[in-house]
Amino acid sequence: MKYVFGVMLFLIVGCKSDKKYHTSTVDKVQIESKAIQEILLFQRELNETFKNPDTSPLPDKYRKNFEGLDFFEPDSTYMVRARFERTPDAVPFLMGTTTEEKRREVVYGIAYFELNGAKHKLEIYQSLDLMDQEEYKDYLFLPFLDETNGTETYGGGRYIDLTIHDKDTIIIDFNKAYNPYCVYNKKYSCPLVPRQNYLRTNMRAGVKDFKKD
Repeated sequence: MKYVFGVMLFLIVGCKSDKKYHTSTVDKVQIESKAIQEILLFQRELNETFKNPDTSPLPDKYRKNFEGLDFFEPDSTYMVRARFERTPDAVPFLMGTTTEEKRREVVYGIAYFELNGAKHKLEIYQSLDLMDQEEYKDYLFLPFLDETNGTETYGGGRYIDLTIHDKDTIIIDFNKAYNPYCVYNKKYSCPLVPRQNYLRTNMRAGVKDFKKD
């Protein structure tokens, strides 16, 4: 990456007649680098959460030898800008979980995007049980399934955390997809991914399945 950046700077200096074009190319390299750094930071912070006995979902027998989660390599291909349509008239519903608990959710909006040569859409939810809490007032929940489930990733799907905003597009970074906590410890009650959020593609980004042995 440093080599590429150096070449780009040389081209900018040596080709002043086309400076705007080369500046744009350098900007793309910088944006790509920043995106990868953000993904690596997410991975480090998630690993620290799992190592910390006060925040880790891991039982002691797994946490004491825990070195880090298994991630796919960071790939900006899986960072998509989706068209986002609000659904203000959506009717709240009860989302099932891995236990008998039900969670009150509402479809906050629908994201439309293209990835791996196909068009996709995902429902994005807002939890009615959490929205009164200050730390969750802007929180949106994106659970999804894909064709890696049961082989490379957890069979029940994965989650992504998002934030409320007033734009008609939304960035979804599948590199930040993580497993439900019940994957690591059955004491947790985890929302089940609705079937309408099944992606007919291999989403090789984010956290892989957890191997206990």
